[in-house]
Amino acid sequence: MIELLPLWAAATLFLVLTMSAAWLVQWRTGQGGWADAFWSFGLGAAGVGVSLFPLHGAAPSARQVLAAVLIGLWGLRLGAHIARRAANEREDARYARLRHDWGSRFQTRMFGFLMLQAGAAAFLALSILLAARNPAPALGFQDGLAALIFLSALAGEGLADHQLAAFKADPVNRGLICDSGLWAWSRHPNYFFEWLGWCAWPLFAIDFGGDWPWGWLALSGPAYIYWLLTKVSGVPLLEDHMKRSRPDAFAAYAAQTSAFFPRPPRR
Repeated sequence: MIELLPLWAAATLFLVLTMSAAWLVQWRTGQGGWADAFWSFGLGAAGVGVSLFPLHGAAPSARQVLAAVLIGLWGLRLGAHIARRAANEREDARYARLRHDWGSRFQTRMFGFLMLQAGAAAFLALSILLAARNPAPALGFQDGLAALIFLSALAGEGLADHQLAAFKADPVNRGLICDSGLWAWSRHPNYFFEWLGWCAWPLFAIDFGGDWPWGWLALSGPAYIYWLLTKVSGVPLLEDHMKRSRPDAFAAYAAQTSAFFPRPPRR
């Protein structure tokens, strides 16, 4: 594990530089949503790097290649989706609220906020590193199950994003809350599937035979992303915005729809 620390440090430096560039772009454009696109692309690229960077001249294992492909697909899909939104829509409600609350100190505090995001991405990259570098000699059932979970989560998040975009594009729905499709089962299905995807990395990383004890640290990834999404920067900020902008509609929606984990709606 010690020999992997410089690789993780390099990924951390890369993420700091990526989020510094994100700060410059959002400053020049006035669109804070670009930060999320940079974060997604940056973490995807860092994940590919920690998966494939050669150590001691060794060729990448099948597990390293699989991990790189999966995190690369994740970064490209999520980054492209957020970039399209940032380019074509108003500023994300979370950043608009921070811009209002922070006032003249917005840019200074935004830089610090984005450095925290770089740190969060570096912490998540550790799970990818531990998964890709599991020294087990060949892919097995556990790897197949992990890949299936990851791809299912990727498809679910993509479907949730598509359903929400289609809902918003219909003028009839202006001022309403999307409560159909996956959004009838969870108020944040995109966040649920994002969390589910991170649950795949411990499955890649953990060796129940005990030959790779460091793999258990990969459990930090899904635990951390769950905390971020449900307690810090995801659900709380979005729901506070909906409570202020559409209080009656949100109260009705919240009364019948699960906050995070999908379940049939209450009618």
